[in-house]
Amino acid sequence: MASSVSRDGFTSRPCSSQDRLDSLAEGIRAAGGRALALAVDARDRTAVADAARSIAAELGAVDLVINNAGVMLPSGVEEHRIADFEQMIDVNLTGAMRVVDAFIDPLLAAAKRGGPSDLINISSIGAHGVFPTFAVYCATKAAVTHLSRNLRAELGPKHIRVSVIEPGFVNTELQSHMTDEAAKAWIAEARQQITWLTADDLASTIAFTAGLPRHVNLAHVTIMPTQQV
Repeated sequence: MASSVSRDGFTSRPCSSQDRLDSLAEGIRAAGGRALALAVDARDRTAVADAARSIAAELGAVDLVINNAGVMLPSGVEEHRIADFEQMIDVNLTGAMRVVDAFIDPLLAAAKRGGPSDLINISSIGAHGVFPTFAVYCATKAAVTHLSRNLRAELGPKHIRVSVIEPGFVNTELQSHMTDEAAKAWIAEARQQITWLTADDLASTIAFTAGLPRHVNLAHVTIMPTQQV
């Protein structure tokens, strides 16, 4: 699952199929923008690289990458759901690095031209939290956060701004993939008790981060529902 947005037009609707992406792209075009809808599996290195080339050919130079593919499949380790563990690692961590690899050259080129150049990785408060049955998910998000810090140290001197955004509860389709009944019950209770963030809330935060002057890097953002503790 992947999506691409331009620096001057952000969209926040979660997308997981070509039909939904096409519909979203049509809306952008109807509003006078330009859009290319590509459904890409972050686990497929060739597909990610091909998508980067297609974006460059169709839309031109890339100066903003929002790295947001992810899956959350909690379960207890004693259940031996190795396939779920491997999928989270492959999508959330290895997939994120595949995206970095595919877009690093365009981002470097954008920085050399003197304009803004942004890599924004989406992590989670799970990077720092401790939640029973979420061990592997939290580990992947901790890795994304630490990866972002290290990439910033490497790329900041080259004028690429690297940011990591760590949301709390967000009302997207992420939770719909879960199969663990105890985790699903916990999520359902949380929905009833507090007002979750929306995808629009995250989009506004991303827009603010990318819209700052070139010399300003909002490196680490934690965004939470007010009631979530």
